[in-house]
Amino acid sequence: QVQLVESGGGLVQAGDSLRLSCAASGRTFSGYVMGWFRQAPGKEREFVAAITWSTGRTYYIGSVKGRFTISRDNAKNTMYLQMNSLKSDDTAVYYCAAKFGGALVRTDYTYWGQGTQVTVSS
Repeated sequence: QVQLVESGGGLVQAGDSLRLSCAASGRTFSGYVMGWFRQAPGKEREFVAAITWSTGRTYYIGSVKGRFTISRDNAKNTMYLQMNSLKSDDTAVYYCAAKFGGALVRTDYTYWGQGTQVTVSS
């Protein structure tokens, strides 16, 4: 029943900005944790950022901290990833994910979107 759809990817130059969106549907998301993952060609999927749906508490990996900002609009059931100062190694397919509760934000996500491509040229 839960469906996640990413959008906002594209081709940009290093130093530019992009904002990704994740539209969530199927139910209310109180108590959920939603996050962003990315996977570059030939590499494993990695956790990027997460946010608690109800309180807005955020989490980031060190490589994006200070450059990326995760947020959500509860009224629109939409999560965002504002990406500033993009680098070539940010190039990847970015996936939206969600899960109910849990103490760990990096693992055990239940629902996944199909991904949106972000390409950063140096």
